[in-house]
Amino acid sequence: MHVLVVHNRYASAQPSGENKVVDQEVALLRGAGHRVGLFERRSDDIAARSLPAKAAIPLLVPWNPAVRTELAARLRAERPDVVHVHNVFPLLSPAVLAACADAGVPAVATLHNYTQVCPPGTLQRDGRPCTECVGSTPLPAVRHGCYRGSRLATVPLAVSLSVNRRRWWSGVERFFCISAAQRDVLVRSGMPAGRLSVKHNFVPDPDVRRTGTGEHVLYLGRLAEAKGVRLLMATWDELAAGGGVGVPLVIAGTGPLEAEVTAWAAGRDDVRYVGLCDTAECQKAIAGSVAVVAPSTWLEAFGLVVVEAMAAGVPVVAAGHGAFVELVEDGVTGLLHRPGEAASLASCLRRITAGPDHNREMGLAARIRYEQGFSPSVGLERLVEGYRTAIAGRYGGGDSPSPAGEQSTGSRQGHLRERDGGNTR
Repeated sequence: MHVLVVHNRYASAQPSGENKVVDQEVALLRGAGHRVGLFERRSDDIAARSLPAKAAIPLLVPWNPAVRTELAARLRAERPDVVHVHNVFPLLSPAVLAACADAGVPAVATLHNYTQVCPPGTLQRDGRPCTECVGSTPLPAVRHGCYRGSRLATVPLAVSLSVNRRRWWSGVERFFCISAAQRDVLVRSGMPAGRLSVKHNFVPDPDVRRTGTGEHVLYLGRLAEAKGVRLLMATWDELAAGGGVGVPLVIAGTGPLEAEVTAWAAGRDDVRYVGLCDTAECQKAIAGSVAVVAPSTWLEAFGLVVVEAMAAGVPVVAAGHGAFVELVEDGVTGLLHRPGEAASLASCLRRITAGPDHNREMGLAARIRYEQGFSPSVGLERLVEGYRTAIAGRYGGGDSPSPAGEQSTGSRQGHLRERDGGNTR
């Protein structure tokens, strides 16, 4: 199969789960013998642009005609079987969907967050869940300045959501939701249920797994309010005041709260802030954990670090909402705390560090859960199945609606024969 992946890469200064997922899927497909091309833009390149070019970026967020022209030309030249769209903000825009229509190539899209119904994609405002824009216009997001605390910065996202909503819904054959929880929110918002399927992210089998009981509790991720970092710090202070849990807290990552976390951890024996880590360092830190903690206050659409912990045989303490509820079986593969509640989080951390035998059992169960649902072999099967469903739907052979005037299945097969020297796929 020939796949073209479309992605606007997030800035490299901060860890990006989306960038990681895209890279891992590309490597997985290529390793299985599929031909994969990339059509990318990089947010890192914005800094090198001229001031007029930087000023023009917000105007191109809803629609970038140059991208449409460039991508359509590439699609006509290369004729991939399917285009896989990931992030299009801020340099690509939904114009990529028009390019796919121009070239007659079916598109699938992974929904990594909630940008289809919420301009910043978080379903959160001021540290609390918010669904004001779900199923309606995104004017509340502009009024509250939901993106980066700025009304002006929120406007391009709100405009893009408003003018491109139907284009997304009609121009994408298959949406990959990364959790059932995310899909439920999107279906309730009015997105076409028949085009939304659940395809969990996979995680490569790590080079190291936990062998003992672990040496620390680990937070690994972006240092941001929505990730529950302030909640974790307050909870850890409460635990420390009561004598602690016997192991230190290790915090790895970077983000807007880095200065606050650095100051909080300074001079403490029970906390270590280690900054941004590479893949090998992250795997080692996870494998050395009594537990990985994921106290997000927003409704996570997935939770990559949770599955990375499972792969290493490490149980998780996670907030009991969003995708975490379907990833973590409470009391079996980890513990779920009441979202936003320090007392509940503290109780779970005490429990998971106090019983080594039960902790070990949960770690083994977590590893089995990973093998059954989130391994590369499972990820590849579901990814290719989604592609084939989208292709069949586009050309009248599947359960997705086929736009009038498109090629029939027979003409599609003839097209493939012409490209492949007479061998249909």
